[in-house]
Amino acid sequence: MTIDPVKSIPAFYAGQSVFLTGATGFLGKVFIEKVLRSCPDVREIFLLMRPKKGLNINERLEQMLNLPLFDKLRNEQPSNFKKLVPIFGDVTEKGLGLSAADRQMLIERVSIIIHGAASVRFNDTLKYAIFVNIRATRDICILAQSLKNVKALIYISTVFAHVNKSLIEEKAYAPIADWQKMIKMAESLDEHTLNIFTAKCLDYAPNTYIFSKNLAESVIQNYSSSLPCAIVRPPIVTSSIEEPMPGWIDNVYGPIGLSIGTGKGVIRVAYCNKHVTENAVPVDFITNAIIVVSWNLGLTSFTASSTPYVLNCTIEKNMTYQSATKMLLSVTNEVPFEGIVWTPNIILTDNFTLFYILTMLLHILPAILIDLVLKFFGRRPMLVRLMRKLYVANRAVSYFSFHEWKYSNTNMLSLISLIQPDDRDKLFLLDYSDYDIKSYMINGAIGAKKYLFHEDMNRLDAAKAHKNRIHLFVTTVKIFISIAVLWTLYKWAYSNTL
Repeated sequence: MTIDPVKSIPAFYAGQSVFLTGATGFLGKVFIEKVLRSCPDVREIFLLMRPKKGLNINERLEQMLNLPLFDKLRNEQPSNFKKLVPIFGDVTEKGLGLSAADRQMLIERVSIIIHGAASVRFNDTLKYAIFVNIRATRDICILAQSLKNVKALIYISTVFAHVNKSLIEEKAYAPIADWQKMIKMAESLDEHTLNIFTAKCLDYAPNTYIFSKNLAESVIQNYSSSLPCAIVRPPIVTSSIEEPMPGWIDNVYGPIGLSIGTGKGVIRVAYCNKHVTENAVPVDFITNAIIVVSWNLGLTSFTASSTPYVLNCTIEKNMTYQSATKMLLSVTNEVPFEGIVWTPNIILTDNFTLFYILTMLLHILPAILIDLVLKFFGRRPMLVRLMRKLYVANRAVSYFSFHEWKYSNTNMLSLISLIQPDDRDKLFLLDYSDYDIKSYMINGAIGAKKYLFHEDMNRLDAAKAHKNRIHLFVTTVKIFISIAVLWTLYKWAYSNTL
């Protein structure tokens, strides 16, 4: 297996047609921007999309391209937007919901497939998770087998797909179950019946997401004898570190949502082991890895005995939850969100009983009081419902904050050594060993303010002034509560002495 070291990554992509699933997701959008800007001679990118919220696929694409994410590309290479071709389809449907004409067009023209579409919710029903994350992967492989000039099929998995291993190596593992039987079962049984078997099917997987991603890797493994396949495993994907701008984020999920909730002063307690290391990487690191892996795969001679190329997209610079939280609170002090409701602070505990009691005292009771005030003034109560969602989210991600894994990065180091210096240092950086975590988190906070909450950074002084007022209010409330408690204790002690 040899690679042509002369061919640069942009040169490899020149004239290639890419088929991308998950195009409207956080990672998918950043991938589109990066390819169009850094590989400008790519022939076209087909985007699997479905109508949503009253918008057809062309309207959804137009709306997506108006995001600030694409401003740099819009200014430098606006004509490249014409290379985006939306394709009507749906990963929940058998055969990806493709029409015969669209399928034939993909067969004739596509040479690289990036399969990033997935449901990342932990509480999906088993049927839905199987259809979206397993059956769709099988159907992608079936499509790839029909392509007239397939060079690479890249599957975006997760480093958490094999939670039963303490060391995750860059190789395919034996699956929890037989993916073919799981698909047949999901297609033949109704949802209620399937839900009854969920706990037994999951085995060691903590949720349907991990279960389905584990089996999807097995799908890729089975088809790798007839296709040039790669599995890219990212951990938690966070805001961009550099491209196309520092701090780009447009998604609130899992740890990101919990971090923002903490910065807003809404979340006061979290259930986790504060000494466990959080594994998170910038989104532009992942997009660079996907592009480089497809280049590597496309220039590697394929044989029927080939196994899927596996890449763990982890980096060494990670922090414990305690250290990350401490730095987060420091960052929110420098770059506070507008309209915070309480002084940002959070208690981390691995004691579930304590967590539950503190949730009632610090989350639910204040939410009930605020909702009553809102209702009194004729406004819609919302805090209790929000707190319930946050509680469910915290419980869902807690499995990952109580377990820690080690990851092999042999393929990543080898991949970096193969890239030409110009590509490696200027266009497709994969070595972030020297980046400053504090600066990254500050840019992430600014990105959340600008791109999620549409806050004007010119109002930063006003946000700081509001934070100071909230701090004064919180301090006053704490003093009054302390006085009330002391007075109550004094009266109780005095009455007992009489």
